[in-house]
Parts: sequence; structure tokens; C-alpha cells
Amino acid sequence: MNLIDRFRYLRVTDVVDAMDGMGYFDIGLMDPAVRPLWLGIKFWGPALTVRCVPSNRPMWKLDTTEDIVADHARWYAKYPNPVRLGDLVTPGCVIVMDTGGAKEVGYWGSNNSLGMIARGAVGIVTDGECRDTYEVALQKTPVCCRRRGRPIIPGRIMAVEANTVVGCGGVQVAPGDIVGCDDDGVVVVPQDIAAEVAKHAAAVLIADMHGRRRLYERLGMPYDETVDVDNVEAYYAQFD
Repeated sequence: MNLIDRFRYLRVTDVVDAMDGMGYFDIGLMDPAVRPLWLGIKFWGPALTVRCVPSNRPMWKLDTTEDIVADHARWYAKYPNPVRLGDLVTPGCVIVMDTGGAKEVGYWGSNNSLGMIARGAVGIVTDGECRDTYEVALQKTPVCCRRRGRPIIPGRIMAVEANTVVGCGGVQVAPGDIVGCDDDGVVVVPQDIAAEVAKHAAAVLIADMHGRRRLYERLGMPYDETVDVDNVEAYYAQFD
């Protein structure tokens, strides 16, 4: 079993409770403004970090429709991108992007975000914007962002470094840290404490599931997967 398997059923709140209990108060929990773009997103994975900065090179006027359609290609032909993000994606990773305070720019959109998922990423987290948001939600592409954006990349933002320590949503994120998301937001677990956090968080989750299941029974509510405590207990027993 991999470390990430220990996080399979965990909620963001379980992990936060575990980290609080270990003395990691207010560490790892991102600003609530960095949140899932659509309800129902859930993922856990090791961080692939990307550091961006505002561009200091202006985009020039494009004269033809062909050039406008190919604006990104024209831009990167003149200012080559030092970060080949697609080549760095590993199966199961979460891309975490620090936008360096860049002005409004839709770095992530329906095309390139889906392309990262096709390469094996399980989620994208950015302290900046995402555009094409109707399509991103329709595709169920798991993107967490601070805002919805409209403008495109050229002349606004440049990726300068990958797999380095970054700050995103007020949290330090190092390559390999465990990043998780659900409807409550985004949390980052430092890699060196991740196994212990997962152990305590699983106990928190199971206790909560038992309590809620008793209330379901009392109220005559049909069971759902959130009170399937027998399955969850059996799953986590393998780690004992």
C-alpha cells in the first residue's frame, strides 16, 4: 500500500482535526477563498508544485485571425516556457500553482486542465483564477481556484519553476506533500507527518460515522455511503 491509500476515505475536516490534535494548529488549511470550482470534487495526492510570476513582457498586437487563434503558440515561440508541466505530471499527483500575485488571468481553462487530468493528475489547485468554468464543471475537471477569470496567459503570467517549495492559499506546499480537497476546501499535509495524520484522521472519521449511523437509525433514514462504517473500518484495519 502507498501512503496516499491511507487518505482514501478521509474528509478534509478529519485531517484538520488530526493535525490540530498533533499540535499543527492552523497549518496546512488553505484560505477558504481557494475552493472547489464545483460541488462534489474530492481528491488526495502528492503535490506537483509550480511557481509563477507576473509577466514583465507585454503581448503585442496580432494582425490576423490565424495569429489570434494561435496566440499562445506565438507567445511561447518568442518567450519559451521553462516549465514543461505536462512532462512532469505523474499518475495521481495534484498540481499546486502559486501565481505570484499576478493580475486576473485564466491560467487554467477547460482545455489545459483536462489535458493534465488526461496525463494522470487527479486535481489542480491554484491561488489564481480558472476560466471556461461552465465547461470545467461540465467536464467534472477537478479544479480548485480563488476566483473565476477571463483573460488569457500571454503578457500576464509566466511559469518559472516547478517542483519547488511554494506558497498557495496562505500555506506552504513542498513537492510530495499530500494535498486533499472536498466541498469544505483544500488542506496540505507535510509529507513527513502524513502517515501519522492519516492514522488519527481515520479514527476521527470512523467515530463520526458510527455516531451518524446511529442517528440515521433513530430517524429512519436510509443508509448512504457516508455511514458505511463497516466497509471503512475493514479498509483501515489493513494498516494496523
